[in-house]
This record gives sequence, C-alpha cells and structure tokens, in this order.
Amino acid sequence: MIAIIVLNVSCDRISKSIVRVNIPENATTNYFNNHLIITRVENPGAFLSVGAAFSQNTRLIIFTLLPVLALCMALVYAFKSQQSNKLNLFAISCIIGGGIGNVFDRIVYGTVTDFLYLDFSIFHTGIFNLADVSLTLGVLLLFSRSLKTAKASKI
Repeated sequence: MIAIIVLNVSCDRISKSIVRVNIPENATTNYFNNHLIITRVENPGAFLSVGAAFSQNTRLIIFTLLPVLALCMALVYAFKSQQSNKLNLFAISCIIGGGIGNVFDRIVYGTVTDFLYLDFSIFHTGIFNLADVSLTLGVLLLFSRSLKTAKASKI
C-alpha cells in the first residue's frame, strides 16, 4: 500500500513540477493529432473548477481540511481493515495517493495544477492531472467491485 501511495504521489509531484517549470499558465501544446493537449491551468476549485468562486476560507475548509480528514480516515481504514482484498487496498491506495497530490498543491500553492486534456471529438474531458487519474481509477475500481459484490449477493 505504501509503495502504491508513494508512487502515485511521486508521479503527480514530478509531472506537476515539470509542467510548472516548462509551461506558462494557459499555454497549450498539442500531441497525437490534437487528441492530447497539454495546457497548464491553476485551479482554485475542484473538478471542472467547481467552487472556484467560493471564498478562500470556504475553499480551505471544503477542498483542504475535509479531504485531509477523509484521507486520514481512509488510511486508518486501509491499515486496520482485515476484510479488504488486494484490489480494494490497491483502489484505496490510489485514492489516497491522488488525494495527497492534490491536497499538497492546495496547501503549498493555494491551487491545483491541472494540465491534461483529451479531445476525441465526440468525447472530451475537462483539464485534469495525474492525481485526478489516480483518484478516478481508485473510485472506479471500488465502484465496479461493489457492483460485482451486489450482483453476487442477489444470486
């Protein structure tokens, strides 16, 4: 678990550091026929800038203090839980690693650095970072696992 968390945080920190040093804010670079776009955005809010207009104190509580509390609870659960399987622990580790990456940004910089954008015409994303990828992967794994568990319990 610790290795997965450290790997997630490290990839996030390194990628954001490279972006902060090498890409001016709002500059864009296109790759793979414009399907992958690197554009640096400093996001004071959450996903898709939700809450960016909140006061600084409200953002501090909602986007920093509450996530720190949730991450602590997830760590305690992960280390104390004897019923979790390896996939659940991997998923929780991804969530914790991604959460730490974004909370670190909020504490140190006051914003989260987002820089990845995917555009496939009929499908495109908001601008995100590797911590968001880790968080999303962890949540999707837990969600799919809970669907399988619910389906199995109905049989």
